[in-house]
Formats: sequence, C-alpha cells, structure tokens
Amino acid sequence: MATPKGNKRAQYPPYYFLIGLLSVMRGYNILIVVIAQYLTSIFIFNANESVTAVIFDVDLFLTVISTSLVIAAGYIINDFYDTELDRINKPLKSRIDNFVPQGLKLKIYFLCNAIGFLLSFVVSWRAALFFASYIFLIWLYSHKLKKRPWVGLVSASSLAMMPFFVIFVYHKYISELIIIHAAFLFFILSVRELVKDLENIQGAFAMNYRKIPVIYGERVTKRIITILVLFALNPVYLLWGYPEIGAMKYYFYLVFFSLFIFLLLLWKVQSKKAYGFLHNILKFLIVLGVFSLFLIDTSVLISRILEKI
Repeated sequence: MATPKGNKRAQYPPYYFLIGLLSVMRGYNILIVVIAQYLTSIFIFNANESVTAVIFDVDLFLTVISTSLVIAAGYIINDFYDTELDRINKPLKSRIDNFVPQGLKLKIYFLCNAIGFLLSFVVSWRAALFFASYIFLIWLYSHKLKKRPWVGLVSASSLAMMPFFVIFVYHKYISELIIIHAAFLFFILSVRELVKDLENIQGAFAMNYRKIPVIYGERVTKRIITILVLFALNPVYLLWGYPEIGAMKYYFYLVFFSLFIFLLLLWKVQSKKAYGFLHNILKFLIVLGVFSLFLIDTSVLISRILEKI
C-alpha cells in the first residue's frame, strides 16, 4: 500500500489494526488459558458444585479477566523488546505486528496492566499482590532475564505456569496430584522453550542473545531436551496411578508415546522448519491437555473432598 506524501507510516485500514493487535496479544493463547482456568475450576476445584455456579462466580470471572489482561500486556511488552529479533525469525508475523504503532503498543500495555490490577484488587488484596508481582516478573523477563540462558529458561516456563497457579491461590487448595501435574507441565514447557530456541537460533545469534543453543550448541541442547523429556515422563507414570484422573489417563498414554516419537525426530532434524514441526507437536499436547480435563473422574474428586470435610 502506498505511503501518503509526508507520512513515513502507511495508513492501514482499521481492521489491519485489529489483526495486528490480536497478533501482538496472541489472542489464541489467551483463549486457551481462559478455557484452562475455567475447566480447572469446574472439574478439579469445584467438582461438587454445578457448572453454572462456577461460570457465574463473579470473583472467578474477575480473576480470569485480570489474568487475560496481564498476559496480553506481557505479550505486548515482549513484542516491544523483540521487534528486531522477530524481523529475523518471524518476518511475516513481524509485518502484521507492525500494523500497531510501537507507541500505541506501550499505551495498551500500561492500560491492560492497570485494568487487570484494579480488577484483581476487587477480588482481594492477595489477588492484587499476586498480579502486581506477575506484572513485574513479566517485565523483568522481557527486559533482562530472557537474554540469560538458564535463568531465562526457568523463568519463561515458570511465568507460563502462573495463570494456572493463580487458580490454585483463588481456590486456596493444593494437593499431591496438582503438584505432580504441575511438575509435568513445567518440564513440557521447558522442552518447548528449548525447541523454540533451536527454531529461532538464527535471530538469537544475530541479536547476541545468550540462549542455551547459542552458548552450548545444537547437540548439547538436544541432550538437555532429552533429559527434560525423561523428567517429564516420570510424573506421567505417577499420574497413571491416580484414580481421580479417570479417562484422562488415555491422554497421558498418548503423551508417553508422543514424547518418545518426539525424541526420535529431535535427533534426526536440523532445519528451522523441522524444529517448528516439533514445536507444534508440543503445543498440540499442551492444548489437548487442557481439553482432556473433561475426562477427569469428578466422582472420585468429590469423595476425596467430602473425606476432608
């Protein structure tokens, strides 16, 4: 599209801005988080309550909205700092993201964080404290931590888990089953981060990001991924022994099989496209894990809850 005379930025139609904003905020990822938070609340924390009661819980709704806004802000600030990196690794996405001016991105970032924090404060001061910490940690990761190899890996995986942790905080409940499931999720997210780093290694080299593949090389990174996958298989094996997971055990059977296939492919591939395929396998397993919450045996959970009352 031609650029008007005297204006350095092309004038895009309004819907371009909306497309760019959804791309920057990763709207599809936020939708998955919202679904995961509600399914966790329905099938794990409120198994003895009606679905309607959970859905119309105002405090839970405010918590989910606050989470969505803060995550959206996190994606915006991450995009802001990674503009040059994305031009190398994701040229098409970078062009779409540029439909939203950089200055406007920052304004939306502050607005999302402000609204998210204020809504959480309506829920409780503890929720507000949690979200204030979450906002700060996301900024710290985007600005500093992501450029450091091991700290960046651990912090990225931990931040990705925090939307689920806030639901545990909200319901004031944690169990051995939840801890084991959280360990599985942490290892899978860590593997995903490393595969993503292998996929985007060209940009990391160009921008002098101290990612693990840049420092230790591709072969050592694959060894680390293999170790993390083996760590992830341990909680999978433990989860099979819990009757509460019900038919969700079939999801973990699929995970067990898929991760072995994943490792076989990992040691054979080297191209950016192939790493992208492996990255998509992990994303598919994570998303499928969210929807497999429908398979949890709520009757066993209810009996366990009643035993504790």
